[in-house]
Amino acid sequence: MTTAQQLYALCEATWPPRKAWEQDGWTLRDGAGGGKRVSASTRAATDADVAKAENAMREMGQRPLFMIRDGDADLDAELEARGYAIVDPVNMYACPITQLTDIEIPRVTAFAIWEPLAIMQEIWAQGGIGPDRLAVMARAKTKTGILARWNEKPAGAAFAAAADGGCMVHAVEILPHQRKQGVAGWVMRKAAFWGAEQGATTLSVLCTQANTGANALYTSLGMTLEGQYHYRQLED
Repeated sequence: MTTAQQLYALCEATWPPRKAWEQDGWTLRDGAGGGKRVSASTRAATDADVAKAENAMREMGQRPLFMIRDGDADLDAELEARGYAIVDPVNMYACPITQLTDIEIPRVTAFAIWEPLAIMQEIWAQGGIGPDRLAVMARAKTKTGILARWNEKPAGAAFAAAADGGCMVHAVEILPHQRKQGVAGWVMRKAAFWGAEQGATTLSVLCTQANTGANALYTSLGMTLEGQYHYRQLED
């Protein structure tokens, strides 16, 4: 079994902020423009003062942003009372890695490549994954990109990284005209084969709850929901 706490740690290792440190009962992160996941603060002590975290984030030039994980119900309620709105609820899926290495991938369908090719960067850019997020990928220690081809054309790209016996997939982007043809499934299977080569025994992925297509895909692959999180941010 993979626990939610293990997935939180794996996410940090495979999609790392530029810097993270403990201060006043909080884990603060400098995301360097890489998105919410690498910029949000998380509570490290039950009596941590929200105002101190807010001040620290503002001093970094970041808008106050908190990640609410399993066990943070009281923090969630406090932030709601302070006027913080819920942003991007996320599901965390996982499965034994062997579950997705049972079928051979068709030739020239998916490739594990690092550093990313120009076409991979172009595919990511179409999904809003630009240079700051590519910098997040570069910070991960054991990593690869996944390039998918379908109908003899580039079809999609993803990023996978391994740490502590787990492999997590991020930044899955399939070109619009190549969707609903099974491409994303082959991407996940290629990530599983690569992860197994790194010694990983589990495969995991994160997905916003609003992305109904991706949630359905991961469920169809036999991945199970192991935890959730969401963000809290002050409304404009």
